Amino acid sequence: MTLATPEPGDDRACGDDPQGGPSPSGLSSTGLAPAVLAALVANRARFLAFLERRVGRRDVAEEILQDAFVRGLARGRTLREDESAIAWFYRLLRNAIVDRARAAAAEQELLDTICACVTGLVDTLRPEYAAAIRRVELDGESLLAFAAATGITRGNAAVRLFRARQALRRRVEESCGPCAAHGGWQCECRSEPHD
Repeated sequence: MTLATPEPGDDRACGDDPQGGPSPSGLSSTGLAPAVLAALVANRARFLAFLERRVGRRDVAEEILQDAFVRGLARGRTLREDESAIAWFYRLLRNAIVDRARAAAAEQELLDTICACVTGLVDTLRPEYAAAIRRVELDGESLLAFAAATGITRGNAAVRLFRARQALRRRVEESCGPCAAHGGWQCECRSEPHD
């Protein structure tokens, strides 16, 4: 969703009454005064630059900004009369950056837990399955290179990798139990050694 600058004279673009008149409260349907909404839209480039400096990637900055605009529109009523709309929105952007960092850290922790669990279980597979998982999935070797290195056809390598994944999935389910059914979320087997 991209917020466009309203055309001059288009009062409805600022959220006024659909019949063409201003809303009774003078606020748009978002809870923001039309002038505040216009100021936020007019500062989009500055907001984007602010975010891009902090997150380092334009695509991530765009995503955060769009989410913040949506959140800002939903929370427009939290803007106090004595507060600058621009300062309020910058605070919203800072909070969005922190929220995103927290979510990324939680996701990374989950991935680290899953990876440690799965990597430990690879050693319990048949040697040819363990080699397939380790080289293709963990080390990133192409299936074709794996096939050539092991002296089998590409089709045979694909079948071996498929069977290795199935075997590993069964091991994870046996070892991790219920947490495996939920994608490792709140895995309780972290500290327990695997057989």
